[in-house]
Amino acid sequence: MRNLMRTVTLFLITVTGVYAQLPEPGFTIDGNTAIVITDPQIDFLSPDGVAWGAVGQSVQENNTVENLETIFKLGEEYNIPVFISPHYYYKHDHVWKFEGTLEKLMHNISMFDRGDQLNVEGFEGSGADWLPRYKKYINKDRVVVTSPHKVYGPESNDLALQLRKQGVDKVILAGMSGNLCAESHMRELVENGFEVAVVGDATASAKLPGLDGDQAAQTNYKLISSRVFTTKELVKELKMHPMK
Repeated sequence: MRNLMRTVTLFLITVTGVYAQLPEPGFTIDGNTAIVITDPQIDFLSPDGVAWGAVGQSVQENNTVENLETIFKLGEEYNIPVFISPHYYYKHDHVWKFEGTLEKLMHNISMFDRGDQLNVEGFEGSGADWLPRYKKYINKDRVVVTSPHKVYGPESNDLALQLRKQGVDKVILAGMSGNLCAESHMRELVENGFEVAVVGDATASAKLPGLDGDQAAQTNYKLISSRVFTTKELVKELKMHPMK
């Protein structure tokens, strides 16, 4: 028993020491920086959305809805370009021959559904639409809405192209859902040579029995991105060090 306790104690000391030694790459916000927000849509962020039962607890705990609005405001105040990477499913997407677990769930509950690329009938106020409080920020010429991503990451849309075409090489990332689309965007952007910071409390994830997506996401943000901000830290950072 004593040997077991010594082993456990040594393990905890080692892990704590390694964590304390994790480097802090830092993230400087400059004129080549953009804000990227994934899926600021009703199905994720409203009690009326079809995914609320899974993500609602995390959205409320993180104050995600309000924090995302703060980030939209910061984009306008400091003239930081904003890019939205939305999630839409069209009718032809429902004839896919196979899906992963969450893809299948999203198809089953008609999440992010709309008619097709050219059909907006019934779109206004649907689960695929923007959360109403964000529309005044998104529906402006300064905001780029990319083509939709279809699974989680931006591999299937034009986000990287749009960022590159505006000379962006640094991204402040936020949005839904944390351990799926936001994390997948972070990973792909990093792999494509972008410097990425994540606003951890401007995301939220599913919490289900035995599964905590938010904990998983926050862990990976810390291990992969250059910096994890809270919304308050981002506000403070921009006040102290305006964009160069």
